[in-house]
Amino acid sequence: MAEVVSTSDKRTAVTDTLRSVQTLGDALDRMNSGMKGDMDMNASDLATLRMLTIREHRGQMVSPHDVATHLRISTASTTKLIDRLEKSGHLERRPHPSDGRARVVVLTDKSRREFFRHFGVHLAAMRQVAAGFDDAQLETIVDFLDQLTESITTTD
Repeated sequence: MAEVVSTSDKRTAVTDTLRSVQTLGDALDRMNSGMKGDMDMNASDLATLRMLTIREHRGQMVSPHDVATHLRISTASTTKLIDRLEKSGHLERRPHPSDGRARVVVLTDKSRREFFRHFGVHLAAMRQVAAGFDDAQLETIVDFLDQLTESITTTD
């Protein structure tokens, strides 16, 4: 028979979980700060590369407007950011495949290599931790993290 969890125990578990999420966020911030310095980029540059990596993995195209919306910066600032990343060889502007008037931004092979070179050690360590959980546990973790991300993501 399943054990009944008291409200106070559940609140403690929720608090402990959110504290762990906060600690993870702090560790990711420190990791990203290190990568910023190593790659000679500012926070917006790195956030753009992370966004492009995630969207590429999902098979989603990214427009300059998507970058501006994601970073919550002006069109002018987005143009400067994309110009800087294009000049450094980290991304390219390409015509949109179905709308000839629109442009998309994509990662370059150089960017993928450099990103992996700086992130690879951390990725290997995270994979090792994840490998210690079975598929059902990982599905629960993914669901939790996806819902948590959705709950704090605004579209305004």
